[in-house]
Amino acid sequence: MYITLMAFENMHGAKPLVLNGIVKLTKEPENRQDTEAIACEMRYFGKIGYVSNSTNTVIKGTMSAGRLYDKITDEYFAKIQFIHPNDAIAKVLSIDELSEEIKNLESDVHFLCEDLSKVELKE
Repeated sequence: MYITLMAFENMHGAKPLVLNGIVKLTKEPENRQDTEAIACEMRYFGKIGYVSNSTNTVIKGTMSAGRLYDKITDEYFAKIQFIHPNDAIAKVLSIDELSEEIKNLESDVHFLCEDLSKVELKE
């Protein structure tokens, strides 16, 4: 599953997106603009944006936040595959890919999630 990330520059102007960078996806059901909002967070930068949920911003061939929302737990992970000037495409990690990231003690998943036992892909 691929998703479009609408990324923002951080307050210092740096663009945090890097190829193969790990992004934590966090549901925001209390978000006033979109009850299916999924925030994106990266190590060292914090919140960098959202999973796109508009037909005007979802890149063709990727899933919107609304389509992804029921397939992941409240927190999950994706890996950046393509970077564009104002957005990026990330691959939602499969259970096997997430297991490999967890085995790597240097992986950003260990710094972005307090309890990895609650992270699950609902296929």
